[in-house]
Amino acid sequence: MSDTIDSRLTTLGITLPVAATPAANYVSFVISGNLLYLSGQLPMENGKIAVTGLLGADVELADGQRAAELCAINILAQAKAALDGDLSRIVKVIKLNGFIASAPGFTDQHLVMNGASNLIANVLGEAGKHARAAVGMAALPLNAAVEVDAIMEISL
Repeated sequence: MSDTIDSRLTTLGITLPVAATPAANYVSFVISGNLLYLSGQLPMENGKIAVTGLLGADVELADGQRAAELCAINILAQAKAALDGDLSRIVKVIKLNGFIASAPGFTDQHLVMNGASNLIANVLGEAGKHARAAVGMAALPLNAAVEVDAIMEISL
């Protein structure tokens, strides 16, 4: 399955970055039993936040979706690090939680989160179909437009 995941990443033009290290007093992931919990990932690209601001004010919907995609790419990078480089150990993405920095009155958080959901499903296939939440927030760390965390079932 890893070859399939790798080929899907290649087809999508995605190269997973090196997983970012925590910026505060937490760990990037926790494995408990057969569950992998991944800390929230920001829309980092080339070592910096790629999309900042509030959806519905500073950030257009398409840019918010791109931010969510970048968060999903960083989720996969963290999963790869947690799983010793073997994404085929992902049995199922159980849930993605999306936090979208939103101006008052912005109500399309679900559409922003589609950026992450679509990318995860496209890369992982059936194993990438998941439950999710898309929540509007007043602000996020480092003025990021989007943050996404994940829970995955893994093979041991």
